[in-house]
Amino acid sequence: MQRHRRDDIRIRQKRRRRAAQPIDQHRCQIGPVGMLEGENHRAAGVVVDKGGAGTIIGRTGAHAIGTQRIRAGVERERHPAGTALRRAQKRPCIPAIGAQAAVALHRRIASRAQRWPQMIADAANRAFEHCLQTCHIASMNAPSEITPDHMNVFDRRLVQRHRTRAAAELDAFDFLFMEGAERLCDRLLDINREFSLGLDLGCHGGEIARALAPGRIETLIQADLSEAMARRARENTGRPAITLDEESLPFGLRAFDVVVSNLSLHWVNDLPGALSQIRMALKPDGLFLAQVLGGTTLHELRNVLAEAEIEIDGGLSPRVSPFADVRDLGALLQRAGFALPVVDSDIVTVSYGEPLKLLADLRGMGESNAVLERRRTPMKRQTLMSALAKYLDRHADTDGRIPATFEIITMTAWAPAPTQQQPLRPGAASGRLADALGADEVSLGEKADPENG
Repeated sequence: MQRHRRDDIRIRQKRRRRAAQPIDQHRCQIGPVGMLEGENHRAAGVVVDKGGAGTIIGRTGAHAIGTQRIRAGVERERHPAGTALRRAQKRPCIPAIGAQAAVALHRRIASRAQRWPQMIADAANRAFEHCLQTCHIASMNAPSEITPDHMNVFDRRLVQRHRTRAAAELDAFDFLFMEGAERLCDRLLDINREFSLGLDLGCHGGEIARALAPGRIETLIQADLSEAMARRARENTGRPAITLDEESLPFGLRAFDVVVSNLSLHWVNDLPGALSQIRMALKPDGLFLAQVLGGTTLHELRNVLAEAEIEIDGGLSPRVSPFADVRDLGALLQRAGFALPVVDSDIVTVSYGEPLKLLADLRGMGESNAVLERRRTPMKRQTLMSALAKYLDRHADTDGRIPATFEIITMTAWAPAPTQQQPLRPGAASGRLADALGADEVSLGEKADPENG
């Protein structure tokens, strides 16, 4: 598919926000009680409706009982020597002990008082490690930072800021999202079923709801990582919209008949976990239909940026996000417990008059680079100009236009149900494959004729 973009799109500069600071474990080791008390509540989500947005606060059960016990223990052990003396004073006095027993008791109290500070420090460290392992902070406006950086690929906070920045003028840059929504809705039309309750996970500006045929999904809930995107989806479609993190779905078991996702899940760090949560949120025989960007997406831009950085800067940094391929996504669907998974790929080619328009479109869609290992300093002007020149020299057609490749991978799967078709057990076939093909059956042990090949 060839699509031409307008040439009068300007690159809009927005104010950058300060990046969030990671958790410093060394600062938290001294005061575990205050840290536990600070995480006693969390934001469960931001609901966008006709009356506006409001944060729903819910109890997390963040070890309130354990916090009281730790506080009480620290209060008791604040003055260990005094506590031991008070205990000794409460005991009945035996006159026969004498001065020698009093000296032994004093030494025992002093020795125990010397050991207690180290015991308190060890208890604080154990409490901090236990909190890191068990506390789950799931703020909808601030994606979790508990997961170590080496387990993540994308900066979810930056993804959220990119979408928030792009929400105001998304209608000028949503051509790729609209194309994906039309493809997903066409596939829904091929399924002879109507769904009562559905979820649009990563709704952007509400493209799925706008392209959906009437009556196909009776009630569609739109959800996005960015509150600004959720507001825009509600304004464009009139359907309910909420703000949530795709990695921490707040829904119960068997809540939806269908879950759709249009070009959003490729920004998820824990994709296996997200797919498992989606499968649990589906009713038996519920449909999961999603599209993500595949591995050959923007390969032209990736190659020229890499070569320009190596030549001019003497190094290489990730400028284009890594994407999964068809085989990996099929394996992930099976791992998540889906039944009847089908994964296929399509290539969408967008034609541009100059490479800068491609960069402006990526920024306008909220699809700018959000890789954690990205270079934090801006790209040099010389490096950028060299990359764009290479783009034109290698990929421009006879009209001077350049292509940008987007690989769209579609995933179709179902939640397991007893009513679905099941494979037959081995040896239960009633006919032979040779009869169906009209060929002579040859045993595996029979040698081939050299003359006939």
